[in-house]
This record gives sequence, C-alpha cells and structure tokens, in this order.
Amino acid sequence: MKHLNRRDFIRALGFTSLAAGGMGRVLADPIHEGSQVVEGITASARGAAAFLEDGKVIQPRREVPVFRDTDVLVVGGGTAGVVAALAARRAGVNTTLVERYGCFGGLWTAGLVLIVLCTHVPGEGKRTKMVQGIGDEILARIHSQKHGAINYSADGPHDATTDPEVTKYVLARMLREEGVDIVLHSWVTNAILDGDAVRGVLFESKAGCMAIRAKVVIDATGDGDVFDAAGAESIPHVHRIGLVHRLGNVPEGNSPEGLNLGGATPIPGVRWVNMQGPQGDCLDVPTLTNCELDGREAIWNKLKQIQETPGYENVFLLDVASQLGVRASRTLVGTQELRLEETLEQKAYADVIGVGGTYSFLKNLPCAIPYGSLVPVRVDNLLASGRCVAADNTMLNYTRLIAPCMLTGQAAGAAAALAVQENCTPRNVDVAKLQGLLKAQGAYLG
Repeated sequence: MKHLNRRDFIRALGFTSLAAGGMGRVLADPIHEGSQVVEGITASARGAAAFLEDGKVIQPRREVPVFRDTDVLVVGGGTAGVVAALAARRAGVNTTLVERYGCFGGLWTAGLVLIVLCTHVPGEGKRTKMVQGIGDEILARIHSQKHGAINYSADGPHDATTDPEVTKYVLARMLREEGVDIVLHSWVTNAILDGDAVRGVLFESKAGCMAIRAKVVIDATGDGDVFDAAGAESIPHVHRIGLVHRLGNVPEGNSPEGLNLGGATPIPGVRWVNMQGPQGDCLDVPTLTNCELDGREAIWNKLKQIQETPGYENVFLLDVASQLGVRASRTLVGTQELRLEETLEQKAYADVIGVGGTYSFLKNLPCAIPYGSLVPVRVDNLLASGRCVAADNTMLNYTRLIAPCMLTGQAAGAAAALAVQENCTPRNVDVAKLQGLLKAQGAYLG
C-alpha cells in the first residue's frame, strides 16, 4: 500500500476542496447551491440572572416560554432516539426529536463505535438476521452509499461496520423525509410534571431555557436524564468510560503482536480503535473531564508507539470521537427487567417487542425483549429506549449495543404513537395492537 501524508490521504478520499487552495479558500466558498442567511426567529429566553443571597446562588422564579407542542417528543438523537422518532412519525403522529449535538447517531457516529452489534444468530450453516424493520432499513441505506458499510448481508459471518459520516447523513435524511421536527444543539435539563405524569421537558440552548410540551415523551438520552428528572425509579451503574479513534494510512495485512490497530472500516486504510477506559461514575463531571483528557493523551502516546514500528511510520490519527464512550450510567426500574437467566432459558414474553441477535454471554441464543423493560413503574406518559432500559447488570451490556437500541427505539416510538392515538398512557397500550404495528413496520418478534 502506498504511504500517503495527511493531505494526500484526504485528497484520495475525494475531499479535494479541503486539500486545494488553502483554508481561506475553503471558508470563502459556498458549501452548496442556495446558501442564504436565515433570519433568526427565536427570542432569548434566559429570564432574570441568578443572584447571590447569603452565599447561595438563587435562580428567580419565572415563566418558561414554550418552544413547541408535539404529540411525541423523543429526547436524544442517538440510535434508539432516531429509530423511535421514525417509528412514531410513520405511525401517523406529530413527532419532535431533540439532540444535544449537531448530528445523529450518538455513540454509533459521534462516538465512532462503528460495528453494529448484534444483528444475527447462528443457524444451520448460516446466520439468521434478527434485527429487521426500521433498523435494518437504515443499514441497507447506509450500505447503498459508496464506502457506507462492510459486512452487511442477510446471513454473512460478521456484523456490519459502517462509516460514521455516511451514517450521520442517512439518519438525518430519513428523519427529514418522514417530517420529524428536529431540534439540534439543545440539551434537555428537566422534566415538566403534572403529578406523576410527564407533560414535556425543559431544554437549554443558545437562546436560553425553553419548554417543549408533549403527550408522550421517550427518554433516549442513554443516561436516563428524563426519567431521572421526572422522579422515576432507576439504578445507578459504574462502568468503563472509553474514547474511540480512527487511524489512517494503516498498511494491509496482520500487524505485529501488541500493536492494536483496531477493526476494519468501509474506507481502505482506515481502522477504528476502541478504548476500554477506566471504570468511573459516568454522571460525574470531573470524572468525565479526566477521562476525556486522559483518553486523548493515551491515544497520542499509542500513536507514537505505532509510528516507531517499522512499516507503520506513516500511520496517522485521522480523528478522535467527539462523544465520550459512556457505556452505562443509570437504568430504568421498569415494570419488567431483562434478565440474563431468563434469556438463557429462552423465556417467552407475552409482551415481546423485539428479538435481537446473540452476544458473547448469550451462548448463540437470540434475545427477546419485553415491553415492560421500557415502562417506568410509576411515572406516566414516559417510555425509555436504548441503553437506559430496564436490564440487569449483565444484560445492560447487551441493551446498550447498537442493534438492540434499534429494537427498543422502534418499540418505544410505536408505543408512544399508539398511546397518543388511543388517548391512553403508554403502560395501558394494547400490547397486541403494539405488536401488530411493529410487525407492520417490519420488526421481527419471533
């Protein structure tokens, strides 16, 4: 493989405008036809400033302006949140998706966790695809793009690995095609409660604090931020916090022992490298800060070792994840909990909402997921999806993976839509109707 410097490598990928003309040229050119200045319409909503009183910081009582009313509000634009928003919108209800960053996919894209575990189970001479419906539709569209995915197939031996930029593009395109109302660069900070019922959320943005009112809210934050704010019972977890990165110009073939060059990606010469990281409280700001800084230091130290290895002198750091790799922080206490022993016994759930592929500790068995793992014990008008659903200390290492997040996301979105249409709480949704809707959306329920 020809060794390339960073400039030549970027040019080889097709981004010639970035490599030619200098940075001033890039900044001066329009990025697409029809670029225009859009007049701002959102007034500042900061309210009166906080003040000191007897050494304490006091925030004045104030009315929070309502930014939007919606049927279903999905908080968090990671894998689970995107699939939930698509499922709800396709079921025919107004749907809004709020995301704290500027792209969709969460740890799948911004976190550079590029392999889509776990979509299949082994069978007689081939693997059988479990993750179908909206999740598989997303993967198919990613695969249709050049350099979008590798190892995507109906019965292949490996789970698909996708390109993060292609994935961001496909997710945004699908959401806009379906007419989901999108709110980016907005961090949800609290819940709006009416007794034990959630009526929406508060979020902070460049314009200050605003509210979105909703009939049903789906917590797809990964950390259970909404159900925690609403007072729903949850379980805290201490888990590893890593930081993923990609290397460019990696020679083909087997690397020397001890030289971790990660996994293949859809782009030749580019590999993604996971980092286990230390165990820590994923909700603690100083812990997250130190993990971020220490992780970047460790990546550069590792790169130096790689570049000092004969034959690997021209490997370079392509990028580091813009989202820290939090694996688990808190999980919901649901009306049911996904348990390892029940999965190994292949328990049949009457309220099954998805069947996922196998994982290392599941002994080649599929994993059925009950609806109750999405439903809080007490708080109404709220569902969980993604890595914060109710699961025991082993199974949360399954539910946090990308493919299971697709399943719980689709189920949450469909259930929220039914709750709106039937004018009932999510806990009282007709499970048979929910299962019928999921099947109509292509989901596999066993």
